[in-house]
Amino acid sequence: MYSARQLDRARDLAYRHSGITLGDNKDVMISNRLDKLKRALNSEDIDEIMGWVENGNHIETFVSTFTTNKTNFFRESFHFDDLKERVVKQAIESASGLKIYCSAASTGEEPYSILMTLEQANSEYRTPLSNYSLIATDIDLDVLKHASNGIYEWNKNADDFPEWIKPANYFKRRPHPSKEGDFLIKVKETLMRKVRFDQMNLMSASYPFKGEEFDVVFCRNVLIYFNQDDQNAILKKLFRTLKLGGTLYLGHSESPLELAPYVERCGQNIFVKTKEYL
Repeated sequence: MYSARQLDRARDLAYRHSGITLGDNKDVMISNRLDKLKRALNSEDIDEIMGWVENGNHIETFVSTFTTNKTNFFRESFHFDDLKERVVKQAIESASGLKIYCSAASTGEEPYSILMTLEQANSEYRTPLSNYSLIATDIDLDVLKHASNGIYEWNKNADDFPEWIKPANYFKRRPHPSKEGDFLIKVKETLMRKVRFDQMNLMSASYPFKGEEFDVVFCRNVLIYFNQDDQNAILKKLFRTLKLGGTLYLGHSESPLELAPYVERCGQNIFVKTKEYL
């Protein structure tokens, strides 16, 4: 067991290096993460480990240990339906192309789902989308490496993919080396080349993007790890990067908070920017 002082020390470090807020109800989770951190750094002295982090060492390992990376392909699939049926159609009609930002790439399932949606739309519509680009970021270098490799476990009975997606068009498949009946799937190079993965902390004072750079911003199921003041600060920075008329996708339990007067809801946690936030 860890002392209250050690748990509070871990909370402080998690907030300082990632912005994640861990309340008193997260003591068990913090303890489990500290156990994982000791294994990762091959030390049983948690005070020594946290001293290393406080002195600027092993920060990436600490952040990787304390960030949550739960995700899957086409999670909250109604957002991808909207992207294909509304956003892409509008972009084709205006011949404007699409520039998309995924702010919590995790291990890559969300950005690759975005790309598959765009490719599928292009295969269905008589006039394909003339050009598009996708930037995906995460604070955790380990998950970004996973995303860049594009290799995933997959059970043939899984229902991750909507009916309108044929996984064989986007993945190479081979038997899993240790799980009978399961497979490893690897994203095809033609798809992987269409996304740029970068490391970025959403709590940074400013983002490396221009104002009104993106037509679409995905910020799903990441704001829940921040306190409300920090959620508002992140949303405002993201909002500045979104074009007027652009679409913001949020997770199922998230809201635009102070930005509510500046957006129009057009679906389940789908928001269109109607005016600038001043």
